[in-house]
Amino acid sequence: MFKKLIFTFLGFFLFSCAEEAQPKPSGELRLEYPKAKYQKYVSPCGFSFEYSDFAKIVNAKNDCWYYIEYPEMKAKVFVTYFPVKNDFALHVKESEKMVYEHTIKASSIDTKSFTYPERNVFGNFYELSGPTASNLQFFVTDSTRHYVTANLYFNSRPKPDSLAPAVAYIKNDLQHLIDTFEWK
Repeated sequence: MFKKLIFTFLGFFLFSCAEEAQPKPSGELRLEYPKAKYQKYVSPCGFSFEYSDFAKIVNAKNDCWYYIEYPEMKAKVFVTYFPVKNDFALHVKESEKMVYEHTIKASSIDTKSFTYPERNVFGNFYELSGPTASNLQFFVTDSTRHYVTANLYFNSRPKPDSLAPAVAYIKNDLQHLIDTFEWK
Protein backbone atom coordinates (compact mmCIF):
# COMPACT_ATOMS: atom_id res chain seq x y z
CA MET A 1 0.00 0.00 0.00
CA PHE A 2 2.74 2.43 0.96
CA LYS A 3 4.66 1.67 -2.30
CA LYS A 4 1.55 2.34 -4.40
CA LEU A 5 1.04 5.69 -2.67
CA ILE A 6 4.66 6.73 -3.29
CA PHE A 7 4.47 5.69 -6.99
CA THR A 8 1.19 7.59 -7.38
CA PHE A 9 2.66 10.81 -5.94
CA LEU A 10 5.83 10.34 -8.01
CA GLY A 11 3.71 9.88 -11.15
CA PHE A 12 1.69 13.03 -10.44
CA PHE A 13 4.87 14.94 -9.71
CA LEU A 14 6.63 13.89 -12.94
CA PHE A 15 3.73 14.27 -15.36
CA SER A 16 1.67 17.11 -13.90
CA CYS A 17 3.86 19.98 -15.16
CA ALA A 18 3.80 19.50 -18.93
CA GLU A 19 4.02 23.23 -19.82
CA GLU A 20 7.40 24.93 -19.72
CA ALA A 21 7.71 28.12 -17.72
CA GLN A 22 8.23 31.24 -19.83
CA PRO A 23 10.15 34.22 -18.49
CA LYS A 24 8.11 37.40 -18.27
CA PRO A 25 9.34 40.40 -20.26
CA SER A 26 11.06 42.97 -18.10
CA GLY A 27 9.10 46.14 -17.55
CA GLU A 28 9.61 49.20 -15.46
CA LEU A 29 7.16 51.66 -14.01
CA ARG A 30 7.45 54.95 -15.83
CA LEU A 31 6.90 57.90 -13.57
CA GLU A 32 6.37 61.20 -15.32
CA TYR A 33 5.71 64.49 -13.61
CA PRO A 34 4.47 67.71 -15.20
CA LYS A 35 6.92 70.36 -16.34
CA ALA A 36 7.36 72.71 -13.43
CA LYS A 37 5.74 76.12 -13.47
CA TYR A 38 6.95 78.30 -10.65
CA GLN A 39 5.14 80.71 -8.39
CA LYS A 40 6.52 83.13 -5.84
CA TYR A 41 6.20 82.61 -2.12
CA VAL A 42 6.78 85.56 0.22
CA SER A 43 7.42 84.50 3.79
CA PRO A 44 6.44 86.73 6.72
CA CYS A 45 9.90 85.88 8.08
CA GLY A 46 11.77 88.11 5.65
CA PHE A 47 12.55 86.07 2.54
CA SER A 48 10.99 84.93 -0.72
CA PHE A 49 11.54 82.22 -3.33
CA GLU A 50 9.83 80.47 -6.21
CA TYR A 51 8.41 76.97 -5.85
CA SER A 52 6.68 74.53 -8.20
CA ASP A 53 2.92 74.70 -8.71
CA PHE A 54 3.02 70.89 -8.42
CA ALA A 55 3.63 71.48 -4.71
CA LYS A 56 1.77 73.38 -2.01
CA ILE A 57 2.96 75.21 1.07
CA VAL A 58 1.46 74.17 4.41
CA ASN A 59 2.18 75.86 7.73
CA ALA A 60 3.63 73.51 10.34
CA LYS A 61 4.28 75.11 13.71
CA ASN A 62 4.20 78.80 12.95
CA ASP A 63 4.70 81.16 10.03
CA CYS A 64 8.42 80.40 9.92
CA TRP A 65 8.13 76.58 10.00
CA TYR A 66 6.30 74.96 7.12
CA TYR A 67 6.26 72.18 4.51
CA ILE A 68 6.54 72.32 0.78
CA GLU A 69 4.31 69.33 0.16
CA TYR A 70 4.27 67.17 -2.99
CA PRO A 71 1.03 65.19 -2.47
CA GLU A 72 1.36 63.11 -5.66
CA MET A 73 4.82 61.93 -4.58
CA LYS A 74 4.00 61.61 -0.88
CA ALA A 75 6.94 63.90 -0.14
CA LYS A 76 7.50 66.92 2.09
CA VAL A 77 10.32 69.41 2.26
CA PHE A 78 10.49 70.67 5.85
CA VAL A 79 11.55 74.33 5.80
CA THR A 80 12.58 76.12 8.98
CA TYR A 81 13.66 79.71 9.56
CA PHE A 82 15.84 80.83 12.46
CA PRO A 83 16.90 84.38 13.24
CA VAL A 84 20.66 84.55 13.85
CA LYS A 85 21.57 86.00 17.24
CA ASN A 86 25.30 85.41 17.75
CA ASP A 87 24.66 81.70 17.16
CA PHE A 88 25.44 81.37 13.45
CA ALA A 89 28.07 78.64 14.01
CA LEU A 90 25.56 76.66 16.09
CA HIS A 91 23.01 76.69 13.24
CA VAL A 92 25.58 75.51 10.70
CA LYS A 93 26.75 72.80 13.07
CA GLU A 94 23.16 71.62 13.63
CA SER A 95 22.49 71.49 9.86
CA GLU A 96 25.63 69.46 9.25
CA LYS A 97 24.71 67.16 12.13
CA MET A 98 21.33 66.51 10.46
CA VAL A 99 23.13 65.59 7.22
CA TYR A 100 25.88 63.45 8.67
CA GLU A 101 23.54 61.46 10.93
CA HIS A 102 22.68 59.66 7.69
CA THR A 103 26.22 58.33 7.12
CA ILE A 104 25.14 54.94 8.49
CA LYS A 105 22.81 54.38 5.52
CA ALA A 106 24.19 56.79 2.91
CA SER A 107 26.46 55.41 0.21
CA SER A 108 27.64 58.96 -0.51
CA ILE A 109 26.98 62.55 0.50
CA ASP A 110 27.60 65.15 -2.18
CA THR A 111 28.02 68.69 -0.84
CA LYS A 112 27.78 71.75 -3.07
CA SER A 113 28.31 75.25 -1.76
CA PHE A 114 26.57 78.16 -3.44
CA THR A 115 27.01 81.91 -3.19
CA TYR A 116 24.94 84.73 -4.63
CA PRO A 117 26.70 87.80 -3.19
CA GLU A 118 24.49 90.23 -5.15
CA ARG A 119 21.49 88.91 -3.14
CA ASN A 120 23.48 88.12 0.02
CA VAL A 121 22.53 84.42 -0.25
CA PHE A 122 25.01 81.72 0.79
CA GLY A 123 24.73 78.08 1.77
CA ASN A 124 25.26 74.39 1.12
CA PHE A 125 23.20 71.83 -0.80
CA TYR A 126 23.54 68.18 0.26
CA GLU A 127 22.54 65.21 -1.88
CA LEU A 128 22.51 61.89 -0.03
CA SER A 129 22.63 58.65 -2.02
CA GLY A 130 21.50 55.27 -0.76
CA PRO A 131 18.63 54.18 1.50
CA THR A 132 18.63 57.33 3.65
CA ALA A 133 15.60 58.85 5.36
CA SER A 134 16.32 62.24 3.75
CA ASN A 135 17.72 62.47 0.21
CA LEU A 136 18.18 66.23 -0.12
CA GLN A 137 19.01 68.88 2.44
CA PHE A 138 20.23 72.47 2.27
CA PHE A 139 20.67 75.63 4.24
CA VAL A 140 20.53 79.25 3.10
CA THR A 141 21.84 82.19 5.07
CA ASP A 142 22.94 85.79 4.84
CA SER A 143 25.52 84.84 7.53
CA THR A 144 24.53 87.70 9.85
CA ARG A 145 20.76 87.81 10.57
CA HIS A 146 18.89 84.97 8.84
CA TYR A 147 19.18 81.18 8.53
CA VAL A 148 16.86 78.81 6.62
CA THR A 149 17.23 75.04 6.53
CA ALA A 150 15.28 72.45 4.51
CA ASN A 151 15.08 68.63 4.45
CA LEU A 152 13.27 66.34 2.00
CA TYR A 153 11.39 63.32 3.38
CA PHE A 154 9.12 60.78 1.71
CA ASN A 155 6.21 59.08 3.43
CA SER A 156 7.56 55.65 2.46
CA ARG A 157 10.47 53.33 3.10
CA PRO A 158 13.74 54.59 1.60
CA LYS A 159 14.08 52.71 -1.69
CA PRO A 160 16.60 54.64 -3.80
CA ASP A 161 15.71 53.05 -7.14
CA SER A 162 11.97 53.58 -6.74
CA LEU A 163 12.29 57.13 -5.44
CA ALA A 164 14.92 58.27 -7.97
CA PRO A 165 12.50 59.99 -10.41
CA ALA A 166 10.75 61.88 -7.59
CA VAL A 167 14.06 62.86 -5.98
CA ALA A 168 15.37 64.16 -9.33
CA TYR A 169 12.20 66.22 -9.86
CA ILE A 170 12.28 67.72 -6.37
CA LYS A 171 16.04 68.34 -6.65
CA ASN A 172 15.41 70.53 -9.70
CA ASP A 173 12.69 72.38 -7.79
CA LEU A 174 14.93 72.96 -4.79
CA GLN A 175 17.77 74.20 -6.97
CA HIS A 176 15.32 76.64 -8.59
CA LEU A 177 14.17 77.66 -5.10
CA ILE A 178 17.77 78.45 -4.13
CA ASP A 179 18.43 80.26 -7.43
CA THR A 180 15.44 82.55 -6.78
CA PHE A 181 15.88 82.94 -2.99
CA GLU A 182 15.97 86.57 -1.77
CA TRP A 183 16.02 88.29 1.60
CA LYS A 184 13.67 91.22 2.17
